[in-house]
Parts: sequence; structure tokens; C-alpha cells
Amino acid sequence: MTYKEARVYLDEMSKYGSVLGLDAIRGLLRELGNPQDDLKFIHIAGTNGKGSVLAYTSTILSEAGYRTGRYVSPTVVSYLERIQVDGDWIPEERFAQLTEAVSEAVARLEEKKEPLPTVFEAETAIAFLYFKEMHCDLVVLEAGLGGALDATNIVKNTVCAVFASISRDHIGVIGDTLEEIAENKAGIIKPGCCVVSAAQRPEVTRILRGRAERVDCPFRQAHPEEAVIREEDYRGILLDYKEFKEIRTPMAGKNQIDNVAAALETVAVLESLGYPVSPEEARRGIARTRWPGRFSCIGEKPVIILDGAHNEDAALRLRESVESYFPGRRLICIMGVFRDKEYDRIAEIMCPLAALVHTVTLPNRQRSLPAEELAEAVKPWCPNVRAEESIRRAAKAAAAEAGEDDIILVFGSLSYLEEARQALLQTIMRRKEHDRS
Repeated sequence: MTYKEARVYLDEMSKYGSVLGLDAIRGLLRELGNPQDDLKFIHIAGTNGKGSVLAYTSTILSEAGYRTGRYVSPTVVSYLERIQVDGDWIPEERFAQLTEAVSEAVARLEEKKEPLPTVFEAETAIAFLYFKEMHCDLVVLEAGLGGALDATNIVKNTVCAVFASISRDHIGVIGDTLEEIAENKAGIIKPGCCVVSAAQRPEVTRILRGRAERVDCPFRQAHPEEAVIREEDYRGILLDYKEFKEIRTPMAGKNQIDNVAAALETVAVLESLGYPVSPEEARRGIARTRWPGRFSCIGEKPVIILDGAHNEDAALRLRESVESYFPGRRLICIMGVFRDKEYDRIAEIMCPLAALVHTVTLPNRQRSLPAEELAEAVKPWCPNVRAEESIRRAAKAAAAEAGEDDIILVFGSLSYLEEARQALLQTIMRRKEHDRS
């Protein structure tokens, strides 16, 4: 099987959607020899920030000399980005070989008339196989949807269960209230692990702490209010947090203070479990961390920011960052969201800041809210809104309208940020070349 054939095979599986539950992945992993049982995990769940917490934690561990796997979704730059060891993506050839092994296991399940895996379950199995053959010391594992019945929750050897910020998302799928959503995500807590939580709303903390106590797990919470901010702008943050001094993250945004604190608390817990990390290794790890699409600055004059704010809580944090870093600056927005998100509320939060909004339809047209419908939702908050026929057209228009002192903000779903990034950079580069000539 070639890499292209592997992608076609998995794309075919994706047509069957997703099913919550562990029966199918349990059967698939049994056919593959249960590679996950030979690995140790830092399992991360949450609504917003879990990718950033994963990026900080895994980069610190790699810096400290541990061979560290990371499994993430969704991806921004490349499909292969979802399976990494020490920051290096899985090679195309190895991905194809492991996909072939998974396809053979799926065929055996089909013969036995056992439950068949979804594409996410197949990808998770591929990741476990790769991490085992790479002899990873630790795997930093990002939960997909929810926690309790997510495919990643098949793992047994959880060293540390970590919770990024939990808020309302996937309403009606993993819960109808914040408390139900938190209960679902708390399902990754296993007897014998340690639990670390970012700062949470009181009702969420109560649920996470209660679950930890019921299975006799130590519980530790981050306190970002104890961080001392030394420097901060849209290019990054320099801070002290407890015993960790002069920590510089190149990732900006008010939420990154929460995420850095959660990652450093995780490192402190791992130290007590026999995985020592020096303050200098933590400092270097955070300084080296890159995570595309999280208040990422990709250009100056005009400043261009990409942010995957796709729910109410993320939009509130994005607005806080924009108002703090760019007071009084003219803002031009590009916005695209899935139809199952709280797009009306996101528009209400973000679009009053904008001088102009371009709405786009996402590459996944089945899930996307059409640009025209999104424009109608934006109009009460920013009358100067245009539904664009393509992401490239929106980028071209935004670049043409922005002066050197303006801000272009691309936000919403992570799924279109890379296409928007490339289109904006190409357009602005051509404009600057034209101006020079």
C-alpha cells in the first residue's frame, strides 16, 4: 500500500462518520496485538487549549531526553502532523505500511462479523503501532470527542490525566450541560493515575476533583493567577510561574497563560512519578513550542493572526487578546465555521470589533455553514460583511483592503487556516513585489 492508497482507504472509512464507544477499537487493537498496552500515556482532554497543553508538555519531555509520542487532532498543516515522535511527523512510507496492517485487521473483523472501526479509531490504532515500534517512553495523547467513550480512552496505562479548559461544545453529543460535558471528559481518569487540571469553572473543578477522589487519584490544579507576567504582546509572553522563572512562550493569547500553567503543573507531577525535568529543560521546551493556528502571527505590516476559535469560550478569549494587543487598530476578519458550532454567538462576540468581515465556506462542505448563511449571522454585528466564493478570494480581498497598520484576523475552524495562510502570504508577497517594482 502506498501513502496515497492509505489516504484513499481512510477517506473511504470517513464516510461512515463517527460512533462513540470502545467496542470497535477494542476488537481492532486485539487483532493488532494490543500495542497500547506496552505504552505509558499522558492523556489530555478538554474543550479549548488541549492541543497547546499537549504541545508544551510533549516538547518539554523531548527536551528532557524522553522519547515522546504525540497524537493530535485536528491538524492544521499536514495530515501526518497527527502522529509525531519528538516533533517529527510519521514518514509517509511507514504510515502506509501501518495502514495496510490495520486494513488487514479490519478485514478479519469483517469476516468475523464484529464491529468495524471508524476512521478515527483506525488512525488511533496506527498511532499506537508507530509509538510502540519507536519505543516511546511516554505518549502525550489528545482525546478526540469527549473522554469516556472516545477511542483514545481504550488505554490502560495512564500516568497522568490532564484537563485543559472545559466549556460548552458538542452540545447534545457528549452532554447537554456543562456538568454533563465535564462528567464525560472526566472519564479518562483511571485508578492509579495522577490528575492535573487547568483553571476551571467551579462546577467543573468539583466534578473533576470528585471523580479523582472516587478512584483514589491525587488531584492538582493550575493557578494561572499566580503567574507573574514580565512581558506580553502578540508575539509571545514572558512569565514566572511558581518555581519556574523567566518562561518565554512564543505563543500569544491570554489563554496561553492558562495552558503554560497546566503544562508546568503536569511536569511537576511527572517529576514526582520518576520522570525528572529540570527548570532549564522546561524553559527550553516551552520556548521551542510551536502550535499552528492558536493566535499565530504569520505576518507584519499588516499583522496577520490565525486563530481556531470555534466556540463561545474560545471566541471570548480571542476577543480579550485582540482588545489587549491591538487597541484602536482597524480589524479585517475572515471567518469560517462548521454549522454545528455556536456561530451566532461567535459572531456576536467577535464581529463588533471588525471594520469588515469576509465569510467563507470551509473545505468540508458537508459540515460547513455556507458563507452566505454565515454572512447573515454576522450582519447584525458588522453590517460591512461579504460572503466570498472561496478562501483564496477572501484572502485576496482582505490583503487588498488592509493597510500596513491594520490587522487581518482569520478565525473559526482550524480546518481552513492553512489554506488561508498560504493564500494571504502569497497575495501580500505579490503586492509587496509590485510596490517595489
